Amino acid sequence: MSLVGKKFPSIAVDAISEMGDNLKINIFEEAVNNNKKVLLFWYPKDFTFVCPTELHAFQAALPEFEKRNTIVIGASCDTNEVHFAWLNTPKNNGGIEGVTYPILADTNRNLSNILGILDIDSTEYSEETDSVIVEGSNVTFRATYLIDETGKIFHESVNDMPLGRNVNEYLRMVDAYTHIQEKGEVCPANWEPGKEAMSADRTSTAEYLTLN
Repeated sequence: MSLVGKKFPSIAVDAISEMGDNLKINIFEEAVNNNKKVLLFWYPKDFTFVCPTELHAFQAALPEFEKRNTIVIGASCDTNEVHFAWLNTPKNNGGIEGVTYPILADTNRNLSNILGILDIDSTEYSEETDSVIVEGSNVTFRATYLIDETGKIFHESVNDMPLGRNVNEYLRMVDAYTHIQEKGEVCPANWEPGKEAMSADRTSTAEYLTLN
């Protein structure tokens, strides 16, 4: 079920800083209390393959997000200890040394379960052990959320495990949403800063289509 247009769940999650400090981060409060947008991206596992390429890509774009008043936060279901070990592993050994934004450690899967982004094929209750048996990896897909200054989700996307993200598209989405906030216009397909936007009416749409 899509969460676009809804408030992001207000729940505190364990996290770690680049220096190894254990934190508690509430994404909703990060947005509202700091009056900033938040980009939250989930990845399946530390010490894997596509994942470090994404974490470094978001790190490389961090100054651009900061220019746009946007906080970047990573997340997986690994522990803070595993995150910190990965943060101390050099890039040339598959690590994420140099990443400076915080990373959530949703080990109890409270937030990822609410968001519905866990790779679960099925669940079955076992009377014999009085427990629920999960089929599937029970780690997150590559889900991404953009949250505005009021805590509302204005974009969400979910990629399958092997499919890495295009970080520039999230910069474009932040730019487009900011344009909407500031100008009250709507952004057509492939809109980028400097291009024409439209008023939300038939006349403006017809004029735009005629010129483009």
